[in-house]
Amino acid sequence: MIIKEYESETGLPKQTKSLCPECCKILDATVFDKDGVVMMEKECPEHGHFEDIYFSDTELYMRMESFAHDGVGVENPYNPNARECPTDCGLCQMHKSHTVLANLDLTNRCNLKCPICFANANASGYIVEPSFDEVVEMLATLRRNRPVPTPSVQFAGGEPTVYPYFFEAVQAAKELGFAQIQVATNGVLMAEREGFTQGMVDAGVHTVYLQFDGFDDEMYKEVRGRPMLDIKMRAIQSVRDAKPNMSICLVPTLINTVNDDIVGDIINFAIENVDVIHAVNFQPVAFTGRIDKTELAQKRFTLADLVNRSVEQTDYLKREHYFPVPSVSVLSELASVFQNDPKVAFTSHPHCGLATFIFVASDGTPIPINEFVDVPRLLEDVEKAAENIENAKIKSAAKVKLLKFKLQEGKYINKKRSPDGIGMAELLAAFYEEADKKALANFAWHSIMVGGMHFQDRYNYDIERVKRCVIHYAVPDGRIIPFCAYNSGPVFRDEIERKYAMSNEEYKRFREREEELMAERRRTGRLISPEVLASVPDALDKYVEDTYKD
Repeated sequence: MIIKEYESETGLPKQTKSLCPECCKILDATVFDKDGVVMMEKECPEHGHFEDIYFSDTELYMRMESFAHDGVGVENPYNPNARECPTDCGLCQMHKSHTVLANLDLTNRCNLKCPICFANANASGYIVEPSFDEVVEMLATLRRNRPVPTPSVQFAGGEPTVYPYFFEAVQAAKELGFAQIQVATNGVLMAEREGFTQGMVDAGVHTVYLQFDGFDDEMYKEVRGRPMLDIKMRAIQSVRDAKPNMSICLVPTLINTVNDDIVGDIINFAIENVDVIHAVNFQPVAFTGRIDKTELAQKRFTLADLVNRSVEQTDYLKREHYFPVPSVSVLSELASVFQNDPKVAFTSHPHCGLATFIFVASDGTPIPINEFVDVPRLLEDVEKAAENIENAKIKSAAKVKLLKFKLQEGKYINKKRSPDGIGMAELLAAFYEEADKKALANFAWHSIMVGGMHFQDRYNYDIERVKRCVIHYAVPDGRIIPFCAYNSGPVFRDEIERKYAMSNEEYKRFREREEELMAERRRTGRLISPEVLASVPDALDKYVEDTYKD
């Protein structure tokens, strides 16, 4: 079992723990309904009263909460005796989800100077860049997670592509067994350096998380400090030209009154470029510094706003098409009990993220998944099927028979609306070995995930969300830290970066030493030591064995 019943208080009003935006002291907070909007309020003894929008649509908030599931956390936490979240993190025994996607900052250096960025050397005045051995050890730490070794890593920064050993880092992630290797990039080197994108493909990158805020260079000047539209278009074309294609996920940062009017345009753009773009992950802005109450209220953008804008600005999306991330955890549970092997469980907090799938027919028509699949009924029956299989402990052949009997295509699929023959075989391909992998690939490469992940800031911080975070940071001291704890919490990013900070002169000497070490690795052909590989048993596949055999 990898999921369980949701353990926190539900409904409104409710009590939680939050942070003071000024001093980061942990405070009691109340989440409540106010005229159809979910609000959070808290009181700091020193800095006074704070109130902010938590979720701008109470009805949608309650619907998302109905899909909540908790995970089982990690069996081998860094801190097994933590007392306080988030200050004792690393992960700890209180954390309720395993790492689904890990961020690994390769550098805080960047080739842009974005005014809204919280992680770059231009803003901090010092350089933070792990050694290659530290990168490898962070990757190995993630793969040692149990019961589910971290399956996906995203190299981030700063701008990760300026890391001097970027391609070697990607190759190391491949050798250590990551099933999904992503890069969060502004696209500058992809657009401007010939062969760079092909080098990403050759090294093993699967997905480019491309910073993409819209189609207006004036807006790019405001949020990124320079015109960027041409860069974005050339970066996308470079992926199209690479062989084989990588997948692109567009990542727009949304700010109310700044670029919230182009949600539909970005989704339509992704549909028009479905040959290379397979996801749009909108990110409502998180306010990393102080902001006055008037500006906060004006610019706050929540996931409910994303849903409503996408419905208003397209003629095919509806509010009921969106589901919170943990709704699909029942699919993970089915796969786990079916194959008797713990699988990735997307048990984030129900208000951290939401998404829908849009399939693009051969004539370019967008068809949301709900238009041909009865998603709520399917999720309900999948959960029942997982429970039945787990309780019956029946053999594999019987499991397949039971699954096909329980989840008959006619119950869920509207064949008249189904694009290009997509059916239950493709939808359920992950659950049994006899699955048609080509059909599954066809399913994936003709669909677009449209969703949003709302990372917290200190104004709307909810520690119950932190406890369930599935997107974590690996850091050089061996800890794994939830995203919002790392970037907005009372400790972590600032603490860790200052611990590893280098002046320009120190960085120059550091690079000289690194170059000597990397020259030796290139000479021997061994990027990863046998000792590190031996500590990650599931990395010792045929590729690694052939590479490192004596």
